[in-house]
Amino acid sequence: QVQLVTLGGGSVQPGGSLRLSCTASGTSISRYARAWFRQAPGKEREFVAALARSGGFTYYADSVKGRFTISSDNAKNMVYLQMDSLKPEDTAVYYCAAGQGVITSSLRNGAAYNHWGQGTQVTVTS
Repeated sequence: QVQLVTLGGGSVQPGGSLRLSCTASGTSISRYARAWFRQAPGKEREFVAALARSGGFTYYADSVKGRFTISSDNAKNMVYLQMDSLKPEDTAVYYCAAGQGVITSSLRNGAAYNHWGQGTQVTVTS
């Protein structure tokens, strides 16, 4: 069983950068597929980025591709989301997630993940 704690949210101007961190405890995060999701006010939760358990393959939503980078430091049991060139439409609560046995076709599906961090607010505003 893995427990996740999300850190690093805040307020930033358009064009700025933030790095979100997700610290895992209880077991090695390397055993899990890792992902970030977000939920804006009045909208459904949406996929942002995922890191497959093996092979280091990464996947991104089209809306963040080229601006966001997901990474993991297995030695520190951490998952990161580097967010650059932020836009007002990136404003949301961001959640890290981890799941075992997540097949490639399900990496973008929140239902495939059974461990979630508590969420952190990211606000992009001038």
